[in-house]
Amino acid sequence: MELFTFQGYANTGLAQIARRAGLLPGSLYHFFPTKEDLLAATLEERLRLLRSEVLDPIWSRLDDPLERVFGLLDGYRQMLAMTEFSHGCPIGNLAIELAESHPGIRPLLAANFDNWMDAVAECFQAASARLPDEVDPRSLAVFVLTTMEGAVMLARTHRDFAAYDAAVAHLRDYVDRLVAQATGRPAPDSTTTPTGLRRPRSPR
Repeated sequence: MELFTFQGYANTGLAQIARRAGLLPGSLYHFFPTKEDLLAATLEERLRLLRSEVLDPIWSRLDDPLERVFGLLDGYRQMLAMTEFSHGCPIGNLAIELAESHPGIRPLLAANFDNWMDAVAECFQAASARLPDEVDPRSLAVFVLTTMEGAVMLARTHRDFAAYDAAVAHLRDYVDRLVAQATGRPAPDSTTTPTGLRRPRSPR
């Protein structure tokens, strides 16, 4: 998983993986006859580990389901900072590289995205009493994923957080306005976001 994440699929060879794992290449080939077999196994493992390794550390320190969503986005920001923008979303990276060239892998890529969105949708469902009735938690989770993926790509390209922070600030503003609409609380300040950008209009 580490080599595929940091080097990409095409630039990672089975011999290199065997060396990193401390195995003879023949032992690796016995269990994974092709590199695509190994890729499939890593994607299945990511499905299994999402909750324990990605979500639980965030969920354990944040009780508010809406804050959990933004805690998750902050986790990707921290990962970008720790790796100096070399490590974004591993599934997003592989989807860009392989979705067309490896159609057999596409369902596992989609399953990983779906797994992530299911977790975010659960957060919005848990906060449904604070959101308008017409808001669909799954659709809102799709919006969060596309925001994160685009923000990560721009941050890695520009090697700064301006676009990432702006995207998350606008997403938070949108969610805050949904909460205000549903609960009758005052809408957020209509002048500027925390990043100094003009706030978007209230959702209609």
